Amino acid sequence: MKRSVQAYIDEIPTWQDGSSMGNAPLSAMQWLVWSLATAGKFFEGLIVFMGGIALPLVSDQFSIDQTGKGLITASTLAGILLGALLLGGLADRFGRKPIFIGEMLLLLVGLLGAAFSSSSEALIFWLFVIGLALGADYPTAHLVISESIPASIRGRLVLGAFSFQALGAVIGTAISAVLLSAKPELSTWRIFYLLPVIPVALVALGRLFLPESSHWLLSKGHLAKAEENLRKLLNRQDIELLKIEIAEEGSLKYSSSNWGSLFQGKQLRSTILASLPWFLQDISTYGIGIFTPIIIASAFGAQAQEHNLAAIIHNDLIGAKGTALVDVGFLIGIGFAIWLSDKLGRIPLQIAGFIGCSIGLILAAFGSNPDSYNFILIVFGFFLFQFMTNLGPNSQTYLIAGEVFPTKVRGIGAGFAAACGKVGAVITAFFFPAVLNSIGAERLLPLLALVSLVGALVTWLYRVETKGINLETI
Repeated sequence: MKRSVQAYIDEIPTWQDGSSMGNAPLSAMQWLVWSLATAGKFFEGLIVFMGGIALPLVSDQFSIDQTGKGLITASTLAGILLGALLLGGLADRFGRKPIFIGEMLLLLVGLLGAAFSSSSEALIFWLFVIGLALGADYPTAHLVISESIPASIRGRLVLGAFSFQALGAVIGTAISAVLLSAKPELSTWRIFYLLPVIPVALVALGRLFLPESSHWLLSKGHLAKAEENLRKLLNRQDIELLKIEIAEEGSLKYSSSNWGSLFQGKQLRSTILASLPWFLQDISTYGIGIFTPIIIASAFGAQAQEHNLAAIIHNDLIGAKGTALVDVGFLIGIGFAIWLSDKLGRIPLQIAGFIGCSIGLILAAFGSNPDSYNFILIVFGFFLFQFMTNLGPNSQTYLIAGEVFPTKVRGIGAGFAAACGKVGAVITAFFFPAVLNSIGAERLLPLLALVSLVGALVTWLYRVETKGINLETI
């Protein structure tokens, strides 16, 4: 009997006695798809956080002022924003596989260019290219996984891949610390960008052998190719697909080139849910980032004030330790998200996470009061924020954005949502340090708490639960 793509993927085999196996098993190819998508998130964490540790070395070698430092930081963020917004949408037009391969090749070129940059201007350009590649991976990695695995475990595996971003950051900071200790020179930052080159090239090569998404092929009317690629994905030959996807029967025909389709009819609700909470979440997350040096200095010792090579390396190592501490908190929170997302659902976790973030920020605000400064309360408040944001909005916004849109606009919708998040990050990076100096932590932290509460309210008002839902019915 002919069935849909997802029906084959979700099919649960039976034993010889007719009893069900309980869960749909994953083929070797499905695990390979997941692994190669996971690698992209790992590289993101590795490269971005190693780049943060490289910044002081680069700044001294090229004699970069504060404006230049801001441009270096903003170049990667801007690249990620445009990569998610523009390149991610290409996956709807040309297919998931070409973009999935192309983004790794672009990342490879960017890494080589950054490593051999002869000036700060050249480095800024190549960091922007790296950002483009990483931004494209936001939607495509999610699409490649979610369109290849059973709906019952989709949240677990998508967030499992997402968690490798933090693992990459932890490993990246550890490698950076080791390299800086073994080779305490300004030029060591070039090695940071050379180290991932061979692994990135191998991942790009591995992605050549993956099947194209049968969901996407069928949405374009390529029935025979969809069946061929689904056979390759599931390692079975008895596949006959329905000619028309369930989601297309009597529904609006979306065009991948039509951005306006994201804001039409019921898609407007999905677009708001996917993008606005992500924007608000990144404002809070990056806003907290400006307080990190205070925590790091208190936990690992004050930074050296001298301006020499030894002081630069010393301060950079302190930063590496602090980054690793933050990333461990990320892993704990995302671990709970992986465990609970397919049990409790995306919406409850996102709302609870936003509220928990708000509570953590209020506690940190009380601890930041100049009249009753309490470091323990600050640390506990920030830890609670870190845990709740990764249990809730940081993980669930990523998950929801790749699930609430129809196949034909899933790439452009997820890319738009990711770009909205990065807009929040860019706004915070540029304006919050000045706001902090102007009004103080005890006033800024409650404002960030209010942002989190607004995120919870928006999630509730525009809620669309996608736990276990067949993506063909979206």
